Amino acid sequence: MKKKIIHFFKQETVLCAAWVLAVVSMFFVHPDLEYISYIDFRTLAILFCLMGVMAGLQKTGVFQWVAQALLGRVRKAWQLIIILVLLCFFSSMLVTNDVALITFVPFTFIILDMIGNEAKKRLVIPIVVLQTIAANLGSMLTPIGNPQNLYLYGKAGISLGAFVLLMLPYTLVSLFIIIIWSLIQAKAYNIPITVSFNGETKLSGKTVQMAGYGILFALNLLTVARVVPYGLTMGITFVGLLLIDKSALFRVDYSLLLTFVGFFVFIGNMGRLPAFYHILQQMVSGNELFAGVVVSQVISNVPAALLLSGFTDNFNPLIIGVNIGGLGTLIASMASLISYKLIVREESKIKGAYFWYFTLANICFLGVLFAFASFY
Repeated sequence: MKKKIIHFFKQETVLCAAWVLAVVSMFFVHPDLEYISYIDFRTLAILFCLMGVMAGLQKTGVFQWVAQALLGRVRKAWQLIIILVLLCFFSSMLVTNDVALITFVPFTFIILDMIGNEAKKRLVIPIVVLQTIAANLGSMLTPIGNPQNLYLYGKAGISLGAFVLLMLPYTLVSLFIIIIWSLIQAKAYNIPITVSFNGETKLSGKTVQMAGYGILFALNLLTVARVVPYGLTMGITFVGLLLIDKSALFRVDYSLLLTFVGFFVFIGNMGRLPAFYHILQQMVSGNELFAGVVVSQVISNVPAALLLSGFTDNFNPLIIGVNIGGLGTLIASMASLISYKLIVREESKIKGAYFWYFTLANICFLGVLFAFASFY
């Protein structure tokens, strides 16, 4: 029994940490009906739906098929790294950073498995870390790129064009840094790319199944863009997965959803402590950029945006701050937890090495972008 508990803590480190923080915070703010308002049900619903659809699609072999087609054009490590990283960067602008990582990090594991164990051992950490950074930075260009942008876009009352122009310089600088870092990593891990296929990969899913998953995925993207209510999408997706392949529902990462709930409870309780709010009020006024970056490191950039927006009318630097503030600590952006969870599930032995590489890379990117924002 003891070994099982220790194994669970090792396997679900982030989940356990989230709920330890949540439980400790309950001693300061006793549970009441307001706890329900802490939970971002929309985020949880979209995550659930996307993980279910992606699990179903993966079973059909569509990712393996795409991987084979992609790898047929790749001969060098730098090509592989650039393609996988920029897929996250550009797709996150339209489908959010969460969706980009849920889609392309498992896709990366499939590709690296095809290349071989040696290549996977050398490349999996730098590629997934860069994908996570790319998703967090690419998503900052548009209001639909991430949850904090959606909220602050409405709060600030600015036009779509003004928002994009505000974030465009930071997006371009980010793209430049990402490409440079990717090329450096490719040179450091300059290994031959050899793909071993056991015959041509075929799609195992029927045409009706593929069409069904495509419709569900499109519906989820419309929900991300707030075109379709998340409750309706969750109901349709749940029923759709039952009809198409109910086993996909059992492959949803429910521990990830519980991790989010734990952090929501902790963040909600901290926001109800008067001393905490007083500190925020002193920090924010005239220091929106710095406050956005710092607070994001502790409670992540989505709740940081929610909390800090109540203490300023100067939203532009706050938008910039919480976006680049998604870099840094592992919890600075909730999307980063997705990659971490996927890494732990795929290669639990390297989670320590992943954490340190992730932290180093994020600090470097954050330092450059914060310096740029301070002097731009």
